[in-house]
Amino acid sequence: MAWWGKLLGGAFGYMLGGPLGALLGIALGHRLDKGVDGFEGETAEGWSPGEQERVQAAFFTAVFSVMGHLAKADGRVAPDEIRLAEAVMRRMRLTPEMREAAKALFREGKSPGFDLDAVLDQLRRECGRRRNLLRMFLEIQLQAAFADGTLHDAEARILRHVAARLGFSPQELAQMEAMVRAARHFAGAGAGGGAYREPTPAKDRLSEAYAVLGVSPDASDAEVKKAYRRLMNRHHPDKLVARGLPEEMVKMATEKTQEIKAAYETIRRARGK
Repeated sequence: MAWWGKLLGGAFGYMLGGPLGALLGIALGHRLDKGVDGFEGETAEGWSPGEQERVQAAFFTAVFSVMGHLAKADGRVAPDEIRLAEAVMRRMRLTPEMREAAKALFREGKSPGFDLDAVLDQLRRECGRRRNLLRMFLEIQLQAAFADGTLHDAEARILRHVAARLGFSPQELAQMEAMVRAARHFAGAGAGGGAYREPTPAKDRLSEAYAVLGVSPDASDAEVKKAYRRLMNRHHPDKLVARGLPEEMVKMATEKTQEIKAAYETIRRARGK
């Protein structure tokens, strides 16, 4: 929580400008007025895009504001979508103050004047080459879209736009979507702490395990292992935090790696390994 403590302590007064800085300032009750109003250009003196704590603040701000925008995609915010946002906050074990900031960001994302492209462009600049961090961001938004069990057309359109703006191809998005969809069932509950689901039959669970790893049931043992290692590397909590994932989201990354391990072990057992 070092980045958050410094932010409230005033050390980040000029840390984050642009649309993300403005959103964060609103969420904190304009505590960053000086930093936001006095901000010129994309970086302030002494700071540059890519510094870990700056990226953490940008990621936190973008996650909840874009989630709010996505929730309003079909014209209304469903109870499941609100529960998903609250579940993400619980999994992050936010302090009461951080939770209020996250809720405020969610509300700002629902507002008519929310500038999605400006937020995404700044997030991409701040993350730089941290592609796995942007992938994690997109996966969180996919989980939010599936909160009610259905990906609506309006949500799908926004997700395609978000993915393209962040540099992901339609094929990459489709693969992530299939993996998130399968993970919801494989885990036995909706992503983000939804209602419990009855365990799926062994045959279906095996099929979902392959989908979680993003490989075909016809894949060789070597291909399955390669996919497993690639996903574990992408979602390794320590690596993601080092790249700018807020410490509060470590639990989410850890749960993802546990999910990947469980899928891999399910496939190994089915193959007699």
